[in-house]
Amino acid sequence: MLTIFSPSHRLHHATELKDGHIIPCFEMPSRADTILKRVKDMDLGDVLAPDRYDVSRYTRVHSERYVRFLQNAWIEWLATGSTLDALPLVWPVRELRHDIEPEYIDGKLGFYAMDAGSAITSGTWDAVSASANTALTGMSRIVQNEKVAFALCRPPGHHAGAEYMGGYCFLNNAAIAAQGFLDAGAKKIAVLDVDYHHGNGTQGIFYHRADAMFVSIHGDPKTSYPYFSGHKDELGAGDGYGFNHNLPLPKGTEWDTYGDALDQACKKIAQYAPDALVISLGVDTFKGDPISHFLLESTDFFKIGERLAALNTPTLFVMEGGYMVDDIGVNAVNVLLGFEGRR
Repeated sequence: MLTIFSPSHRLHHATELKDGHIIPCFEMPSRADTILKRVKDMDLGDVLAPDRYDVSRYTRVHSERYVRFLQNAWIEWLATGSTLDALPLVWPVRELRHDIEPEYIDGKLGFYAMDAGSAITSGTWDAVSASANTALTGMSRIVQNEKVAFALCRPPGHHAGAEYMGGYCFLNNAAIAAQGFLDAGAKKIAVLDVDYHHGNGTQGIFYHRADAMFVSIHGDPKTSYPYFSGHKDELGAGDGYGFNHNLPLPKGTEWDTYGDALDQACKKIAQYAPDALVISLGVDTFKGDPISHFLLESTDFFKIGERLAALNTPTLFVMEGGYMVDDIGVNAVNVLLGFEGRR
């Protein structure tokens, strides 16, 4: 299996507001480096650097002003005299105006953010653009007749919406790749999100569309981040009605329950019959993950890969979450080995 990886991910290493404290972010560079080491140790296949893409590929799913904000935010932040990580202070909730972009960086940070966990640093833009390019390169290789590829993206992307960042995500790598398949001639694309946390950004980007099915298995939003997205009754809207499917599961979910949900998800995808499949691969469903609450074992991740392979569809794996750093490499690569029929 071909892996795409960029060392530029290390340029983004931020802090976050957690439990009343500013702490080093759970989404840290060692996550991707641990996975890369496991890819090599298990002789998964070639590892390639991503190609470069113009930002117009990102604005196929994100607004131009949002991408421009990400490009310029650190420079604007430095101009205020601050050198610490840039985090928002105020959000345009409910009846506050949310249609006019502020001119000042403090306002922009809140305007384009959903939480206080996605700080912008000096290297954020270079890292997130390389991450998006990693996904696009994997997509391109599949268009060129690779059966499967692994985009080892970092930072992750599935919480990033068309016009906001959040959940450690800035550009939505999976959505950018999915749109790339459509732009290359695919008629239908499916995105399956197996991260513990609901992929609210991906859902929102495709919510009104019939050419992209989104299916997500995740922690129940009544008790799990992102809290305000991922309920069963979110089925899409307009042309997209019936092409959005959420399978929320309770805290403490083990393999038997998870496996049943995965079977349901795969049946929906098989019925849709997409030309290609994008997997938002989060392995924070692992027992002991510090910010998640499922109880999957490392061996269960083989089963996920085996079930996905049975769909017999060109497949791009896009790395998302997973914060048990000592185990993330084993769990992520077990999915890929399972997909290839290796144990």
